[in-house]
Amino acid sequence: MGGDPITASVSGRADDLAYRCSSDSFDLDARALDSSENWAVLPTEGDKPAPRFSHAAAIVGSKMVVFGGDSGHQLLDDTKMLNLEKLTWDSTTPKVLPSPIRSTSKLPACKGHCMVSWGNSVILVGGRSEPATDRLSVWSFNTETEIWSLMEAKGDIPAARSGHTVTRAGATLILFGGEDAKGKKRHDLHMFDLKSSTWLPLNYKGSGPSPRSNHVAALYDDRVLLIFGGHSKSKTLNDLFSLDFETMVWSRVKTNGPHPSPRADCSGALCGTKWYITGGGSKKKRQAETWVFDVLESKWTVRAVPPSSSITTKKGFSMVPLYHRDKIVLVAFGGNKKDPSDKVEVLVVLQNDHSYSWRSAPDVDPLLYEYSPSTKELAGHLNKCAPLYSNSSVARHSLASTVERASREEHGALGTSLHRKYGQVEDCSLAQKLEKLIDDDKYDDVDDCSSCPASTPKDQRSKRTGADTRTDMARTVALKEENADNQGPSGRRIARSSSDISHLYNTKITDLIRRNAALEDQLAAALESKEQAEKNLSLVMSSREQLEKRLASRGKEAELLKEKIAGLELAQEESNSLSNAVHADNVRLEREVAFLKAVADETRKEMHSTRRVLAGEQSRTFQLQVEVFHLKQRLQTAEGRSGTPRKPHNP
Repeated sequence: MGGDPITASVSGRADDLAYRCSSDSFDLDARALDSSENWAVLPTEGDKPAPRFSHAAAIVGSKMVVFGGDSGHQLLDDTKMLNLEKLTWDSTTPKVLPSPIRSTSKLPACKGHCMVSWGNSVILVGGRSEPATDRLSVWSFNTETEIWSLMEAKGDIPAARSGHTVTRAGATLILFGGEDAKGKKRHDLHMFDLKSSTWLPLNYKGSGPSPRSNHVAALYDDRVLLIFGGHSKSKTLNDLFSLDFETMVWSRVKTNGPHPSPRADCSGALCGTKWYITGGGSKKKRQAETWVFDVLESKWTVRAVPPSSSITTKKGFSMVPLYHRDKIVLVAFGGNKKDPSDKVEVLVVLQNDHSYSWRSAPDVDPLLYEYSPSTKELAGHLNKCAPLYSNSSVARHSLASTVERASREEHGALGTSLHRKYGQVEDCSLAQKLEKLIDDDKYDDVDDCSSCPASTPKDQRSKRTGADTRTDMARTVALKEENADNQGPSGRRIARSSSDISHLYNTKITDLIRRNAALEDQLAAALESKEQAEKNLSLVMSSREQLEKRLASRGKEAELLKEKIAGLELAQEESNSLSNAVHADNVRLEREVAFLKAVADETRKEMHSTRRVLAGEQSRTFQLQVEVFHLKQRLQTAEGRSGTPRKPHNP
C-alpha cells in the first residue's frame, strides 16, 4: 500500500511492520510534508500533553508514545499518545498491572529515561525517579491494551541511572553509560534479553568511550554500536566511537571533513546508513543544526539549520523516525529553553535508494540477495570462449550450406536429378564429414581458450586435425572419382564439385597448419618468457640472498652498536657518579670556604679592635712619656734651685 507509514527500529531497520496505515485517513502529506527543507511545526489537536522536557518517546504503528519528563516544577508520570492517522492526541488513562515485587501499583515519575519499541509494546528503561531506586527498572507498555507492567528482571541487574542510551537488536536491548544516583558518570555495557528478562554485562576490548551521560547511540545493521558526544566529568564531548559485536572491540571512528562541535542532550535517529543528530550543546551554548553522519563514508554533513524558535534548539526534546510512503520523517516533541514546550515539529528527508542497505529495506527476502554471477562476469567468460566457436564451427556450417547450394545451381536440372539419385548419399557423407570436422575443430578451438575445459588430450586432437583429416579427404576424393568414372559426364561434374570441396578442405587445412604454427610460435615465446622469468627469479633469489647477508651483517653491526651503547651507558653512569661526587665535594668545599670566610671576617674584626686598643695604648704611652719629660724638667729645675746636686740613685 503506497501510503503506509512504517515504523523503524532503533537499529535503523524498517522491520517492525506491525502496522499499515490507511491512505484515506492519513493526511500527513497535506498538513506538513508538502514543502519542508527545514524543521516545521506539525499542528495537532486533542488533549495535548503538558509542556515537558527530559522525557522519552517511541513510535509503535500509528502512534507516538510519550512518557514522563520534567515540567519545570515536578517530574511527570503520565502517558500520552499522538495518533498519526488523525494527528490528534488521545486522552487515555493507562493502567498499571500489579507486581508482586512492587508494593505500589503506580508508575513512578521519572526523567532522563529511555524508550524503545518492540512489536506492539514500548519498553521503558531506567531514569531518575521519585523516589529513587538502587537498581535499574524495566517497564513494558502494551499500546493495544494500554497497560503498563513491570518486567521482573533477573541476572546481573545494572545500577539505577539516567542520561543513558538503550538500543535494540531483535529481542535484545543494549545499554551504555549514563549517570548513577550518586552523580557518577559510567561507561559500562549491558544487554537485556526481552524474552527471558535477564541482564548480562558485556565485556569488550580496546579503548572505549570515556564515562559519560546524555550522549546519543545507534545500532547499525544489528552489529555495530555507535556512541557520540555527551557530558563527561569535566567537559562536553564530540568524539565518535564504534563497537563491533562480532569482535567486541571498541574503536574511535575517524571522520572526513567538518564535524559537530561538542554537545550533549542531543537527539539521534538512524535511518538506513544515515544517522541524524539534532540539537544539543554545552553548558554555555546550545547548538541548533541537524547533522547527518554517513555510516559507510564516515562523513559528517549539515542537513538543516532551524530558526531559533524551533524546539530542536531547546534541551531535553525527543526525536523519533517515521517512515511514510517515499519519505522519512523525523518527529520531534517537547524541550525546554526558557519554558517547557508541547510543540511537535517534523523534518522531511526524501528517500534515497543509495542511503539504504538491504538490511534497512522493508519486506526484503534475504534469499534474493544471495550471491549470483554478475552480468559482467558472464560476459567476460563468454567473450573469452564465444569467438572460438563463431570463427570456426559456425563458419564451417555456413561453408557446408554454401557448397551444397553451389552444387545444385551448377548442375541445373541434370544435377538435380543426379543429386536425387546419387548425390543424396554423397552429400550425406560430405555433410557427415563436415559435421565431423566441425566437431573435431570445436575441441581444437576450445583448447585455445585457457578458461574452457578440454574434452580430449591435446596431442590426440592435433593428430585428428592433421593426418586424419587428410586421410578423410583422400578417401572422399577417391570415392568421388570412382563415382565419376561409373556415372560418365554427369559424374565428372559432380567430381569437379567434389574437387572444389577438396580445394576448400586443403585451404582449411592450410589455415589450420598456419594457426598451429602461430600457436607453436606463441608457445615458444611463452617458453622464452618462462626462461626469462626463471632467470629473473634466480636473480631475485640471489639478490634476496645478498640482502639476507647484508641484513645479517647489519644485524651484527646492530649488536656491536648495542654493546657500544651499553658501554656508553655504563660510562655515562660512571660519569654521572663522578659528577655527583665532584658536586658533593664542591658543595663541601663551598661550605668550608664559607666557614673560612666567616672566620677570616671574625679575625679581621678582632685585629681591627686590637689595632684600636694598641693605638689607645700608644697614645697613653706617648702621654706618659710627655709626663715623664715634664717631670724630668721639673726635677732639673728643682735641683737647680737647691744648688746641691743630688747623687744618682743606684738601685
